[in-house]
Amino acid sequence: MELIQSVITIVLFLFILGILVLVHEVGHYITARLARIRVLEFGIGFPPRARVLRSEGETLWTLNWLPIGGFVKLEGEDGDAADDPRSFSNAPLVTRLLILVAGVLMNVLLAFAIFAGIALTGDPTIGVRAGVVDPGSPAAAAGMQAGDLVASVNGRYFSAFGGERILDVIRDNAGQTVRLGIERDGRTIGLEVTLREEAEISPTRGALGISGLASRTTSFTIGHDLGESAAIGVDRTTGAMNLILGGLGELVAAIGRPTEPPPASGPVGIAIQIGDVFWALGPIVTLYLAGVLSANLAVVNILPFPPLDGGRMLVLVLKSVFGRRLSLRVERLTYLVGFVFLFAFLIWVTGFDLLRQFGG
Repeated sequence: MELIQSVITIVLFLFILGILVLVHEVGHYITARLARIRVLEFGIGFPPRARVLRSEGETLWTLNWLPIGGFVKLEGEDGDAADDPRSFSNAPLVTRLLILVAGVLMNVLLAFAIFAGIALTGDPTIGVRAGVVDPGSPAAAAGMQAGDLVASVNGRYFSAFGGERILDVIRDNAGQTVRLGIERDGRTIGLEVTLREEAEISPTRGALGISGLASRTTSFTIGHDLGESAAIGVDRTTGAMNLILGGLGELVAAIGRPTEPPPASGPVGIAIQIGDVFWALGPIVTLYLAGVLSANLAVVNILPFPPLDGGRMLVLVLKSVFGRRLSLRVERLTYLVGFVFLFAFLIWVTGFDLLRQFGG
């Protein structure tokens, strides 16, 4: 069973990553076509090439063996093909910058669509499942059983994407009688529970008296109308982008301490997180996580670091300022050095992902 779950987790991770990168590349492709830049190839996945999907027209559509997104190859994007009026290198600076930033904007739009879509169909709510009901506890006295899901408190449900947790609300009502909504065997029942007094609570003795806890989604969803959903989509997209912006300073500081775990996850860590969320909380919360990753991908790609889109935009601006003094050879060397540093960074964070996974 664990092997099957691991395989599904890997496939799910590759699928989510592939969609996020493909959407990014679609942004480059559409903008390039609108600007009449020649698109030589649109690849699904990365080489080696598996097969040609479509060869008619000027764009070659290919399917490649490495299922980690895709790429768009533009005429003259490496600075050559100077004699082709439809090459990327001959396009006005503003046009080239728009083509590069379009991928970032597509990831932002995808994040917004995911967040707004979830809100419109109904935010899932999250409760806590009791693995053990402590003997003699308020939970036992009220008739709670192991496996019960505490879904609501006094009729109030808690969004899976909100900041308030159901256990915190239970703790805040210590000493009071509350009505808990309990999901058991596919049905919902209400139980009146008189919680322990504040003085009786300790780190190992909660107000309710349940342990072996696990967060789970409930059968109840919180719906929003179209206007509210759009506003929520904007708020959650900006929140996800600010989340990674806030962590960039910590990450830069952590690079100076390479023997300490970084405040970021690599591909392995992200795959593990996706798997944990999918198996514990279900597909909707996993979709929400994909929205967070899309917003994060947008922020990362706009950073002024070659060979990311932001770095390429920086090089284009520098070339427009310094002209021929920034040669094509220097430009390509800049991208190569940036790629080496980026690859080394991925190896670093992935190493700590593996250490965390295997208890190191």
